[in-house]
Amino acid sequence: MKIAVVGATGMVGNVMLKVLEERNFPLTELLVVASERSAGKTLVYKGEEHTVIGLQDAVDQKPDIALFSAGGSTSLEWAPVFAAAGTTVIDNSSAWRMDPGKKLVVPEINAGELTKEDKIIANPNCSTIQMVVALAPLHKKYGIKRLVISTYQSISGTGVKAVQQLENEYKGIKGEMAYPYPIHRNALPHCDVFEENGYTKEEMKLVNETRKILNDDSIAVTATAVRIPVAGGHSESINIEFERDFDINELRQLLHETDGVVVKDNLETNTYPMPIYAEGKDDVFVGRIRRDESQAKSLNMWVVSDNLRKGAATNTIQIAEYLIKQGLV
Repeated sequence: MKIAVVGATGMVGNVMLKVLEERNFPLTELLVVASERSAGKTLVYKGEEHTVIGLQDAVDQKPDIALFSAGGSTSLEWAPVFAAAGTTVIDNSSAWRMDPGKKLVVPEINAGELTKEDKIIANPNCSTIQMVVALAPLHKKYGIKRLVISTYQSISGTGVKAVQQLENEYKGIKGEMAYPYPIHRNALPHCDVFEENGYTKEEMKLVNETRKILNDDSIAVTATAVRIPVAGGHSESINIEFERDFDINELRQLLHETDGVVVKDNLETNTYPMPIYAEGKDDVFVGRIRRDESQAKSLNMWVVSDNLRKGAATNTIQIAEYLIKQGLV
């Protein structure tokens, strides 16, 4: 099993290598791939140095699976080239997510839709993944009518430049700005670029990707995405209006039994999900579960996950594990 990690020198690429190692992924050969300017650098995997190669070199070596985290323009150009060479591409960018001919996959929810013919598979946005892992079992049982989402997203979702900006601001150093304003001691209601409807791309990803993954265009979704000065881990306040009423204890038990979900919700001990607790873990943490007393058949909950792991690298690798287990590659 020959695996290529495309964008291996980037923030998510580095986490992919770490997660592959931790999960003892069944690979026999690893290709670490990046842009030509990074070619020749070395990266360490399981104690061994691997030399970074360029994209064409990687295509020529015909990997079985290519895990992409190299940005949308690179994915649009190169994913079809890899696919044409027989490689199955799992892409972490937004390039293919809303393409009607491509599957948008969270393994706990819809991996069963994958076939051998799916040569380019889209990995959802980080904020969408953690939310739908918690929502899917609730939608199945109670039917989601409407979602009102407020996100509190870490700067690592923007990338290395943003992490450096926050570190510089902590230290009082002037440097390159990833954001139009300081992020230290601040909150920016501005994740990604603004679109014509006044929403940001990040907010519209939550709308469109949620409907596609849950396979239900009737769900009404509105979102506000906020960047906060946290280094890692996204948090979400989610208000859900259901079609059918629920028993709160039954609903909690349903979440307890859901793969990939950990319920942390004990008010007596101040137990609730926080980014500091989610760091380095692959689970989606759910807490502050309570009935919305202002609206019938409605619920509030708080969802936190490590955006670089389950929100990106781990979900990508779980898709690859599923493909191998099912003999689809």
